[in-house]
Amino acid sequence: MKEVELKVQGMTCEHCVRTVKNAVSSLEGISKVDVYLDTGLVRVEMDKDVPLEDIKKAIEEWGYRVVD
Repeated sequence: MKEVELKVQGMTCEHCVRTVKNAVSSLEGISKVDVYLDTGLVRVEMDKDVPLEDIKKAIEEWGYRVVD
């Protein structure tokens, strides 16, 4: 199992957390998504290799920004 962590800007409430979690969870191969509002951290576990760009795109389509 592979795990990545992303820093996401623009999340301000629990609705944002659910939106990001649902967006990433909808990708094939994602097994678990944890979103931490206080730090802006999104931890993603994958059953198979999902391109990082696909994960970023899923988040950014909802108006949030993935930062390095």
